[in-house]
Amino acid sequence: MEIKILTKYFGIDEAKNIDFYISHNGYKQAEKAITTMTPEQVIEEVKNSGLRGRGGAGFPAGVKWSFLPKDNPKPRYLCVNADESEPGTFKDRYIMEYDPHLLLEGIIITCYAIKSNKAFIYIRGEYYYPYKVLEKAIEEAYQKGYLGKKLFGTDFYVDVVLHRGAGAYICGEETALIESLEGKKGQPRIKPPFPAVEGLFKCPTIVNNVATIASVPWIIENGAKAYASIGTEKSTGTFIFSISGHVNKPGIYEVPMGIPLLEFIEKYAGGVRNGKRLKAVIPGGSSTPILTAKECETVTLDYESMMAHKTMLGSGAIIVMDEDTCIVDALLNLMHFYKHESCGQCSPCREGVDWMYRTVRELEKGTANPKDIQTVLDLADNMEGKTICVFSAAAAMPARSYINKFKDEFLLHLENKGCPFPKIKYLQD
Repeated sequence: MEIKILTKYFGIDEAKNIDFYISHNGYKQAEKAITTMTPEQVIEEVKNSGLRGRGGAGFPAGVKWSFLPKDNPKPRYLCVNADESEPGTFKDRYIMEYDPHLLLEGIIITCYAIKSNKAFIYIRGEYYYPYKVLEKAIEEAYQKGYLGKKLFGTDFYVDVVLHRGAGAYICGEETALIESLEGKKGQPRIKPPFPAVEGLFKCPTIVNNVATIASVPWIIENGAKAYASIGTEKSTGTFIFSISGHVNKPGIYEVPMGIPLLEFIEKYAGGVRNGKRLKAVIPGGSSTPILTAKECETVTLDYESMMAHKTMLGSGAIIVMDEDTCIVDALLNLMHFYKHESCGQCSPCREGVDWMYRTVRELEKGTANPKDIQTVLDLADNMEGKTICVFSAAAAMPARSYINKFKDEFLLHLENKGCPFPKIKYLQD
């Protein structure tokens, strides 16, 4: 059974309007938090709920908030990461399109908890329609007095700035996002210092994903215990999974964390399309290691199970591949993306991803040397963990897993002097 915390009003066009939101108990939880709770109590409630970041890393949200230095006199900022650019991921887009005021209420509560008076929503540049919806929602919230000065009759105030990115995948990394917000080139910073200590404009900053922030009002309304009762002991609550690829019903589905992956594919996504057999699954977005059909039999949709299977839940973007999929071509498609999106700051990434792409391209054509398979693995080892951010790991981890789990297919390309799978060619040299 689908539990709807974030997707309750998805598909209802008028849900994005403030009058609809207010008539459905909207902004009551922000009022409750600001008028009846201390900031520390809000943080404790979120901590006890077990809410973990929904952007990829899965770090406990309340714990992250508590890292802000208590004796720093500088202003504090909240940055909402809406730069949803991970291939296969589209959950945040729907939250912003269908329930923008839920996000804004979560922002108000979070700002109150971390003692911030200003929030920035950094939205992916290509998300023009969600941007327009959010722009209108922010204007409505100001007009109705839910943003701005003296919220709910108190001295607390919040201002929200909506900022469009310019189409750079790397700006989904929190410090690159901050650099971009400051008007600089979107490139990651060396950490430490971490944003909680020195972030936007050298001030303490919290960066959270859209789905994370949008979960906060439900926790304030229903309590930490209620949220923690959903899902598993260490992966609590619901998660909006984006599923695409070779399934009958691609889309987004909000389910309790911990359900079996194969059950999710069959029950919600309608199973593998055209009666084909399952070959592989990318479980959490393009940067997560791939799972074979056999591995999928024992995987559940939670952080711990993914870790046990040496992959990650990531952004919850599930990409399903059927028996006709060419794994080498799938990897080539990914390497083309990462080659294009490298910010170029670190040489292992700048040179390594391009080298990896060109090598996989020759493997796919069947014109490479058998030793080139090991070359890709060596490149992955020499890139991962040797750059400022985890972008190089995002390219290295899938490359390593595709080769290690489907090596015979790479060898078959060399033996066949080309790809043995009939398919549409995506890429140009």
